[in-house]
Amino acid sequence: MRPLRLLLLADTHIGFDCAARPRVKRRRRGPDFLANLTEALEPALRGEVDVVVHGGDYFHRPGVPDAVVRDGYRPLLEVAECGVPVFIVPGNHERSRMPLPLLLVHPNIRVFDRPRAFSVRAGGHRLQMVGFPNIRNVAEKGLARVFAGVPLDEGADVRLLCMHQAFAGAQVGAQDYTFRFGADVVAAEDLPTGFAAVLSGHIHRAQVLEESLDGSPLRCPVIYPGSVERTSYAEREEAKGYARLQFAADGNGGRLLDAEFVPLPARPMLALPLHVRGLTAASVEAVLRDRIAELPQDAIVRVQVLGSPEADIARALTAARLRKLAPPTMNIDMPRGRTMVGRHRID
Repeated sequence: MRPLRLLLLADTHIGFDCAARPRVKRRRRGPDFLANLTEALEPALRGEVDVVVHGGDYFHRPGVPDAVVRDGYRPLLEVAECGVPVFIVPGNHERSRMPLPLLLVHPNIRVFDRPRAFSVRAGGHRLQMVGFPNIRNVAEKGLARVFAGVPLDEGADVRLLCMHQAFAGAQVGAQDYTFRFGADVVAAEDLPTGFAAVLSGHIHRAQVLEESLDGSPLRCPVIYPGSVERTSYAEREEAKGYARLQFAADGNGGRLLDAEFVPLPARPMLALPLHVRGLTAASVEAVLRDRIAELPQDAIVRVQVLGSPEADIARALTAARLRKLAPPTMNIDMPRGRTMVGRHRID
């Protein structure tokens, strides 16, 4: 029997930077997220995987416009129409429930709208998927209590646990912040036995955890595919993509054979430090124009003003002015009232 082939993606954040009635004409990042979601699902459309799992935060917020929800579901529905089983974990950005749930009524789509288990035949295997939507204070509740009453299929060839939580040992950000303890952090000792792996969203950096914080082996690996695009500057150095996994039966819930991270074409995200001491408003614009010309034309740029600018410089560096200095293919901004040092606030 060949291995079970699974495609895992998460944190697609459809609806990011989407405005129903935009007041400012600029490049919106929403299409980047939808394009990478669509590209990530192409192996399923080509028949290269047996199962698709979305680990949560399908959408960026609960109030995404209905038109964005319909467009966001379309790639997933195409996969389901091809006969591939799809499993979805609602994340914290969806407030643990999927919007317009009637659009997901399809025999090949299952949503973990509560702690529950699904059993299917996939790739010649008897597969059981156990999961739950994002739960706040999950550590205080404990996984044993979360799954109380959820029956396990003892005859399953492969059994997988799906969730959207932070796990102790997961790392995020440019400073490699490590989750250790907390009400929203799942501890190693809370992992159940009898599972081939934990498949999770929520952590935007792709990683596979195999050891606990004290170095002892986990009961099963915890796999994060990461987000499909960069949502904050803390992720600027991280590759974005999805995971292709292979599992084999072993008589005890299965085992992970291979985990491959597949990168997606995430746009470059860059910081542009701008030293303004001794500059005038006119010279600042000239410096900015030259600096911007050196950057990739499709970059996402955050201007970091350093020094104490004069009032005329502060007034000149508006968001509208920055957009005029940059090509239309670029996203450029300046954090409000945080990056500029001095007494002048950028609004």
